[in-house]
Amino acid sequence: MSDWKEEYRKRLVSIDEAIRVIKSGDDVVVAQCASEPQGTMSRLHTIADRVTDVRVFSVLTLKPYDFYAKPEMKGHFELASWFHAPGSREALKRGTGTVTFVPNMLHRAATDRIHARRPDVFIGTCTPPDRNGFVSLSLGITYEKDILEAASAVILEVNPRLPRTLGDTHLRVTDATYFVEHDQEVPALPAPQPTETDLSIGGYIADLVEDGSTIQLGIGGIPNAAALALRGKKDLGVHTEMMVDSMMELYEMGVITNKRKSLFKDKFVCTFAMGSRALYDWLNDNVAVEFRRGRWVNDPAVVAQNSRMVSINTCLMVDFTGQVASESLGTQQYSGTGGQSDTAQGAVAGFDGLGKSIIACYATAKGGAVSTIVPTLPEGTAVTLHRSFVDHIVTEHGIARLRGRTVRERTGELIAVADPRFREELTAQARKLGYL
Repeated sequence: MSDWKEEYRKRLVSIDEAIRVIKSGDDVVVAQCASEPQGTMSRLHTIADRVTDVRVFSVLTLKPYDFYAKPEMKGHFELASWFHAPGSREALKRGTGTVTFVPNMLHRAATDRIHARRPDVFIGTCTPPDRNGFVSLSLGITYEKDILEAASAVILEVNPRLPRTLGDTHLRVTDATYFVEHDQEVPALPAPQPTETDLSIGGYIADLVEDGSTIQLGIGGIPNAAALALRGKKDLGVHTEMMVDSMMELYEMGVITNKRKSLFKDKFVCTFAMGSRALYDWLNDNVAVEFRRGRWVNDPAVVAQNSRMVSINTCLMVDFTGQVASESLGTQQYSGTGGQSDTAQGAVAGFDGLGKSIIACYATAKGGAVSTIVPTLPEGTAVTLHRSFVDHIVTEHGIARLRGRTVRERTGELIAVADPRFREELTAQARKLGYL
């Protein structure tokens, strides 16, 4: 496209000019995590005097932006969150009336939203155009590219600090309505140091991972500990929703090679990335990493095509029958379903019959005051992973194997990995329920 520079110049405006396209009643979808358009989102509240009933759809909103954090925004803006972060949880707790939740599974987040209503405006981030007039959506296309293609207007923040990633991340400059230039540090999420409890859980997880496995791994103390424990493995592959530092580190160590994968051999497959600046630099023009849309990466039917697929996720609590709660405590929505159900279902349905799903959790919560292994989930708690799909539950006290087991067997397995201080009480409750 020989005239792409002129097309880019025609579309280049200020943030305040770009957001004039937003009208009352619009559905606005913004990119998630490290792709979050922070410059534009920081200015949304400034148009409150001329708009009402604008819904902003987001995942893990990284800042308490004024458009939803301030109570006076009620009636003007509503944050519709696919996955709550601290800011949206706090706004819910304060009762601002500006936050709601969107039940979803990650691989259907975009298609379900488009089915309900086509988006009016998409706001994301991208790299500067390359010499051929293409920008890269960089660190995430979980739902972003599908929504972008369906939206009536597209605003992209151009950040020169974003890495140019490969796969399905590229767009022509003519695919955007407006570009706004916003140079800022890319949001980072340094890996937390794992605790002794994390390391114990990580060791049990590593025991379940065989050489040549394809893994899905998230971020946090437990996943980081699992990555540390995987250092002795050979020829691991990666098919994951989230690309994190530990995967880069295992690749540099020669633990992850991707050469025994059955799907996209020799390649990492992911749908978004978030971590350190070192990770972003490593991802830049890295042909070993393939970014694909979340509706494909996390489709359980696609996950099942991986050889020796191992899905590793975490949860808040598990009941005696194996129902896994990872996103809410009673009626209080804490986070979201994310991709847990997607990858867990795909792993246990693996084409080679060798896949595994691992759900890890601490045996206690609230400083050891309560057990996370419970007879029944509290009333109103959302079930993130149905008991029919549950395979392994891991705590710092061991591994409970639930796949194909009866309720009686499951109850015994789960009590065995509960904190010892609660086992007698849990056994008595199980007998009262008729489970033992």
